[in-house]
Amino acid sequence: METVVSGIRPTGNLHLGNYFGAVRNFLKMQNDYNCYFFIADYHSLTTHPTPEDLHGNVRQVLAEYLAAGLDPEKATIYIQSDLPEVAELTLLLNMNAYLGELERTTSFKDKARQQPDNVNAGLLTYPVLMAADIIIHHAQKVPVGKDQEQNLEMTRKFAARFNRIYNREYFPIPQPFNFGEALIKIPGLDGSGKMGKSEGNGLYLIDEPAVIRKKVMKAVTDTGPTEPNSEVSESVNNLFTIMSVVSKPETLDFFKEQYANCSIRYGDLKKQLAEDIIIFTEPIREKIKAIYADEVYLQKVVNMGKEKAHASASKTIREVRELIGFRSF
Repeated sequence: METVVSGIRPTGNLHLGNYFGAVRNFLKMQNDYNCYFFIADYHSLTTHPTPEDLHGNVRQVLAEYLAAGLDPEKATIYIQSDLPEVAELTLLLNMNAYLGELERTTSFKDKARQQPDNVNAGLLTYPVLMAADIIIHHAQKVPVGKDQEQNLEMTRKFAARFNRIYNREYFPIPQPFNFGEALIKIPGLDGSGKMGKSEGNGLYLIDEPAVIRKKVMKAVTDTGPTEPNSEVSESVNNLFTIMSVVSKPETLDFFKEQYANCSIRYGDLKKQLAEDIIIFTEPIREKIKAIYADEVYLQKVVNMGKEKAHASASKTIREVRELIGFRSF
């Protein structure tokens, strides 16, 4: 069975875009692959070096992904900082990672522009840490978004370089995960683009009903269709897209027909959409609260994941040290 590795940043709540994107994909993968899902608390420090509540953020994202369906019996779910082997492998890989190639990475240049007062060494060597996360479990596949494609190429480069330097085909060269189908992209409420935390246009699984209603009622629309069967504007089509995943098909058909015959009332559309989102998210929201409050269960999940991940990582570090030439007296 092929191994898949993917990280989860503890920097925000899950929104509908995450749920129908990364989470749904994780749920498929955990049934068919040997999966390692880790909460990337080391990575989060590159942009948030002094978090107010790192432990609380980790706990929240862990509870949310478990509530959304990640199964610790099927996949290895662990916290990155619970695995000291990752830090050691990062150090060893850094010895053969070169300043020029790290400075040329798009993610580093973008972040350096965004946070000019915090261009830290961790930001520069982010691709090395990412590579260590992946190859420490000998992953063959990695699900990556557009913004991480270059970093995966760096991982492939570091793995191949290690194999070449030490004359051993030790690390597999990981491939980007191909789901073989079009992913559902959930747009935001601001009339354009995708749903995201940084855009401030998200509907979160943890949002209470009053919050959902307020957000949806503020969603951007247009002035309304001026003639029958006119093309649907992007902002209204965004609402139809969200409705397509949370509402009944007949509800979506009803409002599309109203748009087509120029009788649509956006207030009614938004009220219906808000209630459908509330119904859809309520069982997940309640489960998030229950899991977050269950200290015993969370500790069990973390310990189980740590033990399974450590078994894999410690074997890799032991073999890597031998290949490099470290020996005990």
